[in-house]
Amino acid sequence: MSIQIQKVTDSSFKKYGRILTADYDVAELIQEMGKTPCPDDVIYVPSDPAIEKLPIMKAFTDSLYGGLPIQIGYCNGHNNLLNAVEYHRSSEINVACTDLILLIGMQQDIEEDFTYDTNKIEAFLVPAGTMIEVYATTLHYAPCSVDGQGFRCVVVLPKDTNLDLVVKPEGAKEDKLLVARNKWLIGHADAKIDGAFNGLKGENICVD
Repeated sequence: MSIQIQKVTDSSFKKYGRILTADYDVAELIQEMGKTPCPDDVIYVPSDPAIEKLPIMKAFTDSLYGGLPIQIGYCNGHNNLLNAVEYHRSSEINVACTDLILLIGMQQDIEEDFTYDTNKIEAFLVPAGTMIEVYATTLHYAPCSVDGQGFRCVVVLPKDTNLDLVVKPEGAKEDKLLVARNKWLIGHADAKIDGAFNGLKGENICVD
């Protein structure tokens, strides 16, 4: 199934997030990201000490997250598939260091049995140098490549997000989606993600 690729400047993005490019100087951050690996698959690093030493760390902590402890990491590589969707109890900040495509949806569209129809996924091009907030209710996963090129994407989240769980709760129905700290995930069966609840219905969306 082909998917229309929209722009983050389109009004259709407003329910998913907002553009913050004009509010923060991320030039040094993007330069430092040029030193990070960009493998043939996808790598995610929750917290990078070299990046967190930059002055932008204080600005993101004090301003973006209102003084809460945060982490700055990245998601880099090559990808053209949806594979899963995840959400957090908090907004995620992304800085596109290269052009990249986000496949996103709305948490409100998850069914009562925690399945989700991939036909509701939308695709947005995030040009290099763009900084966005992705709202907590926005379903997302690893970015997709543009024209087969590698991508580099800064990921800012509250501290310890995506780290291993200390406790795996089993009380609430939603607990079966909890795969890491502050990370609820619904996988696609085709992706064969260990430990994931495979609740994505429909095609595993591919960006050509």
